Amino acid sequence: MEELIRQLNENQREAVFYNDGPSLIVAGAGSGKTRVLTCKIAYLLKQGISPYHILALTFTNKAAREMKTRIAQVVDGDTARRLWMGTFHSIFSRILRRHAEKIGFRSDFTIYDAQDSRNLVKTLVKEYELDDKVYKPAAVQAHISRVKNALITPDDYRADRELFEMDRQQRRERMCDIYAGYWNRCRTSGVMDFDDLLLYTCLLFENHPEVIELYRNQFQFIMVDEYQDTNRVQHAIVQLLAAAHRRICVVGDDAQSIYSFRGACIGNILNFRETYPESKLFKLERNYRSTQTIVNAANSLIRKNKEQIAKTVYSEKIRGEKIKVVRAYSDYEEGYNVAGLISEMRMLRKQAFRDFAILYRTNAQSRIFEETLRKNNIPYKIYGGLSFYQRNEIKDVIAYLRLVVNPDDGEALRRVINYPARGIGDTTLNRILAAATGQNVSLWAVLSDPSHYGLQVNSGTEKKLASFKQLIDGFREMNGTLNVYELGETLLDKTGLLGELYEEKTPEGLSRAQNINELKNSFYSFVSERQEEGNPRVCAGDFLAEVSLLTDQDTDTDDETADFVTLMTVHSAKGLEFKQVFVVGMEENLFPSERNTHLPKEMEEERRLFYVALTRAEENVILTYAKNRFSNGKSNVTTPSRFINDIDPEYLQLPGNPAFERTAHRTPVFEPAHRHKSYLNPRKVSQIAYGEPDATLHDRIGDLRVGHTVRHDRFGVGKVTQLLGEKDNAKAVVAFESAGTKQLLLKFAKFEILNKIP
Repeated sequence: MEELIRQLNENQREAVFYNDGPSLIVAGAGSGKTRVLTCKIAYLLKQGISPYHILALTFTNKAAREMKTRIAQVVDGDTARRLWMGTFHSIFSRILRRHAEKIGFRSDFTIYDAQDSRNLVKTLVKEYELDDKVYKPAAVQAHISRVKNALITPDDYRADRELFEMDRQQRRERMCDIYAGYWNRCRTSGVMDFDDLLLYTCLLFENHPEVIELYRNQFQFIMVDEYQDTNRVQHAIVQLLAAAHRRICVVGDDAQSIYSFRGACIGNILNFRETYPESKLFKLERNYRSTQTIVNAANSLIRKNKEQIAKTVYSEKIRGEKIKVVRAYSDYEEGYNVAGLISEMRMLRKQAFRDFAILYRTNAQSRIFEETLRKNNIPYKIYGGLSFYQRNEIKDVIAYLRLVVNPDDGEALRRVINYPARGIGDTTLNRILAAATGQNVSLWAVLSDPSHYGLQVNSGTEKKLASFKQLIDGFREMNGTLNVYELGETLLDKTGLLGELYEEKTPEGLSRAQNINELKNSFYSFVSERQEEGNPRVCAGDFLAEVSLLTDQDTDTDDETADFVTLMTVHSAKGLEFKQVFVVGMEENLFPSERNTHLPKEMEEERRLFYVALTRAEENVILTYAKNRFSNGKSNVTTPSRFINDIDPEYLQLPGNPAFERTAHRTPVFEPAHRHKSYLNPRKVSQIAYGEPDATLHDRIGDLRVGHTVRHDRFGVGKVTQLLGEKDNAKAVVAFESAGTKQLLLKFAKFEILNKIP
């Protein structure tokens, strides 16, 4: 224990030794928070405090296991095991089972997961004969979760005029009835969901003085990790437990409060000293993780926030390199820039792939980086999520395309026949499957001629099956004339897949909608690139062939010792660290998110999120942004994120590539009059006959000459090294700075000349 204490700095030791009353430990990024909390508990145990009297609450089982392991190295393992240490949910479910009868439950109550809860909501919406397009199960479930975390019971809800008015404005006047029905159904079934574990604990303590008194006497020392992430009900429970002895220690960093969408309330940590006026404040300001430059840059950023506990984090590591800001012409080139820099830095610095992380604001951004890393033979893993083409909403759209290309694809049909819901349930599907299996034909064959194959369904169901077949047949006919981008847009519109996700109005629904929009961008890029390579019409089958190769080559990420670049959202990165960190997509309306740019409190959280991104890095941070980002079928001009300007320029290395600045004398190679029309009109394109390219070399074709510098919509800046071919088969070979050498069919090429050679 003495050796452990000696390893602490002065501020850390003071925080460990004080246990006589409430205390707030504000722990800056990389300041050894876990070490202090672990050492504090071990110190109490060494002072003779029974583990029975210590309550330590964490947010993850991993954090609890890590602390118990460290404590067991100081005290004996049996003592560490007897600590009341774990997540809020695990500790309070244990208490609830002991006193379940006091709140009308049996001790063996079961716990619903998120899918169970959503299924119950679906059932209630159907029973109440409500429109599931208005009362979308995911949105209703999220709303019930929010009100529970705000300590609102169904009776409270019914009495709250503000909630009633909000529901009325959203045309959800029966929301209170659904909540009450959900509440009652759970009680009669002897079930709690995850939110109930907290809410019922709070109600148990509030309504049963003998129970709260029991646990106040037991938990003489209370410690809470990541206090900035607590919600209202968690804060209330902790207050109730600590009300008598007031020996409560909370640890956290207001600058890393980034989970308000989950109900976290930054006010819990900001107002702690008002709740406990006699509390002592300890600041852990030394960062052991990052260079001085990274720490100073992060400090200059977070000072722009008004709601914060003042502190000055510092580092005694080397000064380190400036934060490099890398500008790309397009999001596509941004991906190539990052892949190229990783290869270069890995070679020059003799580092492993696992030393690199790419952080982004939204899951949808992963696609371009996945594709460019693959093309550069750089192994990667998605942390805390799925590879882009393995996400459910993407697989749904891909399944529709598979069915269009091959209607006998049984797995694709089973996946989409009732998604979005069209009244074709499991019973009907099982009958189709039985008929197909019995007569050795495909599901589509039975669907196409139900009576011939003896499918026993009522007339209503038969009409629904016919309608689905007609929908797919329509897409199949279009596939003969439309490219995959146009087919994909039509498919998403007619099936209602995208609209349904937007209507959910939940963070998860929005994320899935963003992913599908990114899939549309993938369609566009795929078509555009192949047209420039000389393929006039690019159909769904071509795209599926490419995607199947991508998904088949997905890297096995089970081996934690394997060498991969890590891709993840900034939210997923909290608590992790890497030597080299890329923060990508640093543009207005992306990071910060467009939905938060006009909301002061939300903007402060966006800034805290960027602070978290910066402070994941040990050695270097590279910020990247694109001047143009593709969305909804076109390239949109973007502006750099305000957060780059929030950092003191002393700590930044800003982009200075002259090629990006050279704007004079720009001449479009092809005017928009036919530059995009050919891409958007596949019927016209498919009528063009293409023979073998003429290999004749030229110094000039039209205004374009060998040696010209050009800027491409996706590949960025490059130099023309060869011109060859004639008329419709004329091509340019361009060496791009980031994307490598490309051969572009000039008829479809989308670039402009940056310099003119006389």
